Amino acid sequence: MKRERMSQWMNLQVFALLLLLAEGSYVPITILNDAVSKGAVCLDGSPPAYHFDKGSGEGINNWVVHIEGGGWCSDVTSCLWRKDTRLGSSEKMEEQLYFAGLLSDTEDLNPDFYNWNRVKIRYCDGGSFTGDVEEVDPGNNLHFRGARIFVTVIDELLARGMKNAEKALLSGCSAGGLTSILHCDRFKSLLPRGATVKCLSDAGYFVDVKDISGVQRIEEFYSQVVKTHGSAKHLPESCTSRLSPGLCFFPQHVASEIDAPIFIVNAAYDPWQIQNILAPGIADPGGSWRSCDLDIKSCTPDQLSIVQEFRSEFLKALSPLGNSPSKGMFIDSCYIHCQTETQETWFHNDAPLLSNSTISKAVGDWYYERSDSNKKIDCSYPCNPTCHSRVFDARKYPGIYKNHA
Repeated sequence: MKRERMSQWMNLQVFALLLLLAEGSYVPITILNDAVSKGAVCLDGSPPAYHFDKGSGEGINNWVVHIEGGGWCSDVTSCLWRKDTRLGSSEKMEEQLYFAGLLSDTEDLNPDFYNWNRVKIRYCDGGSFTGDVEEVDPGNNLHFRGARIFVTVIDELLARGMKNAEKALLSGCSAGGLTSILHCDRFKSLLPRGATVKCLSDAGYFVDVKDISGVQRIEEFYSQVVKTHGSAKHLPESCTSRLSPGLCFFPQHVASEIDAPIFIVNAAYDPWQIQNILAPGIADPGGSWRSCDLDIKSCTPDQLSIVQEFRSEFLKALSPLGNSPSKGMFIDSCYIHCQTETQETWFHNDAPLLSNSTISKAVGDWYYERSDSNKKIDCSYPCNPTCHSRVFDARKYPGIYKNHA
């Protein structure tokens, strides 16, 4: 009997693996060695990298360029930690990445973008591709060259066929989602004039609010990131001309100035923001928020009330996007960070729904202008039974946000 049960269990595991593989594909890495001569290098001085899966059929001249996420480093100490990981060196990166969700090549799982050219740019600069410091300290050998990486990789993709692009979508998750906001208009300016160019930010709309101790800690952190990476000259001038550069790292302060169409996918209860902006470890020395920020279901009534106030602040921060149909959003009430890269949340039979629409359908309707209503905002937690919640412990990644205990 035990042997029979073991055989059944193994069969289920094999079936699950085959089902998973059917929902995406592995794509090899491309190391851009020529970028080194241009100074467009990762934190450790190694060349940048990307993964490219060629389009086909009607999508042969259409492009999805997706930016990997991974937080930021704000000083020499935290950047040195990243330098020896895949978030700071192409020498530490996987040789293949799994493409699913927005990057899937399967029509049934990604109906609007499956046959486009699909690219994932690896994230190895720690500054959302905004940094540009010429000098390199020989004592630490750190290179802050993210802005050069962005332009150099885009130039490479143009040479590989994107110069003929008819449609293009710049997207990204987390710090990559912030990149797609900050570089949206720059990306559009680098593509052919007649192309339809739009931007998508997934879990990249980080908000400028006080933490539970009343301190504007994330504001201080972003100011340090911008200073360390020399980012000011690569942030939108329309913002830096009126606000300090650190504030211009927040989407709410630049969103109104973005000319290109943009779509925001974000959970109103993003666990990264709850753990790092609202209730970071340094603001919670006693650890009373530990269970709550790991799982919203474990919040006390008082904590949940504070989390609901955070949601209100988050929704208020979206107001600069205005009412233009070119600016869309899908703001659900799930407790999850990033939803476009995984099949279960992008497009699946049990994917999160707003107004009977999956994230995939909402993004596709916005991009192809199939709908007059491109703004979907969920009711407050715990109203949405279709939500997926994924426990995400940012405290396990000390190089992502140094203020965590």
